[in-house]
Amino acid sequence: MSDPSSSSRASGSTNGSQRPSKNLRQRFKHQLEELGDKEEELSVKLKRREDGHFKLLAPGTPFDEIDLSESTFFKHHDETPKKTWSKWLFGRKFFFPAGIILGLSLAVFFMKDFGELQADLVEMWATMPSNFDVSDLISNLTLVDDARKALKSRDFAVGEKLQDEHGLEKNHPIILIPGIVSTGLESWSTEPVARTFFRKRLWGTSTMIRAVVTNKERWLQALSVDPDTGLDPPGFKIRAAQGLDAASEFIQGYWIWQKIVENLAMLGYDTNSMDMAAYDWRLSYYNLEVRDSYFSRLKARIEIMRKHNGRKVVLCSHSMGGTLVLYFLKWVEMQPDANGFGGGGGPAWVDENIESWINVAGSLLGVSKAMTAFLSGEMRDTVDMNPVGSWVLEKFFSRKERAKLFRRWPGASSMWVKGGNRIWGNTEMAPDDPANATDTHGRFLSFRHPEVTSDERNLTASNVSPNLTMNEASAYVLTHTPLHFQKMVQTNYSYGFETDQEQLEANDNDHRKWTNPLEVKLPAAPKMKIFCLYGHGKETERSYWYMQGEYEQDESNPDARGQEAICEADNLEGCNNQTTSRTPLDFPLARQQWIDTAVSVPGAIPEVRSGVKFGDGDGTIPVVSLGAMCVKGWKGKTRWNPSGIEVVTQEYKHSPESFDLRGGALTADHVDILGASPLNSAILKIAAGQGHLVKQQIGSDIMEYVDRMDWD
Repeated sequence: MSDPSSSSRASGSTNGSQRPSKNLRQRFKHQLEELGDKEEELSVKLKRREDGHFKLLAPGTPFDEIDLSESTFFKHHDETPKKTWSKWLFGRKFFFPAGIILGLSLAVFFMKDFGELQADLVEMWATMPSNFDVSDLISNLTLVDDARKALKSRDFAVGEKLQDEHGLEKNHPIILIPGIVSTGLESWSTEPVARTFFRKRLWGTSTMIRAVVTNKERWLQALSVDPDTGLDPPGFKIRAAQGLDAASEFIQGYWIWQKIVENLAMLGYDTNSMDMAAYDWRLSYYNLEVRDSYFSRLKARIEIMRKHNGRKVVLCSHSMGGTLVLYFLKWVEMQPDANGFGGGGGPAWVDENIESWINVAGSLLGVSKAMTAFLSGEMRDTVDMNPVGSWVLEKFFSRKERAKLFRRWPGASSMWVKGGNRIWGNTEMAPDDPANATDTHGRFLSFRHPEVTSDERNLTASNVSPNLTMNEASAYVLTHTPLHFQKMVQTNYSYGFETDQEQLEANDNDHRKWTNPLEVKLPAAPKMKIFCLYGHGKETERSYWYMQGEYEQDESNPDARGQEAICEADNLEGCNNQTTSRTPLDFPLARQQWIDTAVSVPGAIPEVRSGVKFGDGDGTIPVVSLGAMCVKGWKGKTRWNPSGIEVVTQEYKHSPESFDLRGGALTADHVDILGASPLNSAILKIAAGQGHLVKQQIGSDIMEYVDRMDWD
């Protein structure tokens, strides 16, 4: 049965001379303009008398010639307030900055060794803008104030503008799906060990910091999933927060989805037509359904919203949420009786219920820096999150502790790099190597020998080994992780490249393949549209220099197979079985490894700085991962998109505003892009049923990159 509202809307859209019907705001504005043309002008003036007081002149009204001499508002209006040292001392302009300085001083005094203070001050100063003026901070906190005003001025602005220009209004219901570490996590355990944090967020609010500072070990236990079951560890129960507030902000004041929610509300969206499908990002996707029935709830939510609103639903995902949507699109089709796992929707469900999938900054082919997180727990910009969350992990946990924590978050393993050398290059070249390259991203991990200096003249083939391509690096990382992590990866994920049509068909029944767009087909949904929206033009970690150290006692598998840990009998005093140069097969030792920050090669192409080779991306995900499937793998009818689902790609150049702490309206940073005006504009147009206004827009070299990849 046809929807009358959709019919009227369609008829209006076919008439080029008619604009969409005006909303209440526009009609009210029009009436005011008409009244203004018809009515006589009302003249109201304030006249200053000789004694300095004022009177009101309003000819033709009962308020004419009113004496305002007793009004305290106008009293002494001409006098300039005298500034005294006491008013300044006890005013906000003194106490606010003084309070910040005092608080930082106390934090440094109680929480850090003075020996580390100098290094931390240098690190803090390096993060300041180059044109930062200390006098502004001390006198009036100009930088913070300007940023606050810039953010405030953008609240609701995109929605309001689109209403005025295009008459956009609510149309398709929309479900927002956040990325990794975006959703707040709450404690629901009533065990004595965790009772003090009942229903408090151990991730996503200031409670997280307090929990880490007061009892780091308890916090680690709570936030780590059980390594054997992949579910709750004994004594703890952590669940994802729900509703729009679950991922609107990360710690008070640091918005994530808030700007998008505000702008959608301007078109008339509310909790009946907009929702947040928050989830526990620590869990593997399989266990999200087993423990929380997440995909069953998402399916039911989509069906309810479609029935209530009379429109198909738009899914809008960010980062890892894009991989989650890809998994859901396969799960919902599968018959649980035949496959043992699936939503039972059948092959037509997606086309009948999903209008569009907006894939914002999706980690479709993986994230380079995720590999270093699993290998060595590196934290320098390793996980894209609120700066406070990043600071907590980096300052309170060792590299070894961080690696252990990342490996206890099975959901993060969905961001493992996919496609191997076909996508990411070989020892000779990589598709995204810049012109006139002197090095290549294809050598994903390069190890400098310990006895060789970091001077670029000494970094030759004879003393840099191994040099690992992505195929080799993936295997290397996996074999240098604990056995329980290896089992989790093998039973939940797959990172290969599949071209055989029969095998692609078979992969429909294998949930391990559903997170990899190169090993699974898109659903048979020719009416659905996919919009890939992401940023570029911001330097992004792409490949690395590493160092190997000694072996240490750990739960990881040994990597020096066939060698023995020797402690000389005649040197018992110096014997140390905690750290040794050799390890036996039957003793749980692992090797220390870390990014070789000593290696910096000025002028190298690609640039090498502090052990990291940078490429193009959004600051977190390389363009290779963001765009390859969108402009090539899924473009048109392909083996991975057999029904020819339309895919539109819009890239946004990173153009941050220097005095806006979140980058301003034209930022393309991985997280801050959620507040950028072009992205918000595209999302609103798609949700309002005007997706045809979102056109293909390519600004990076992604088209050249995909031409250099091996797709056959």
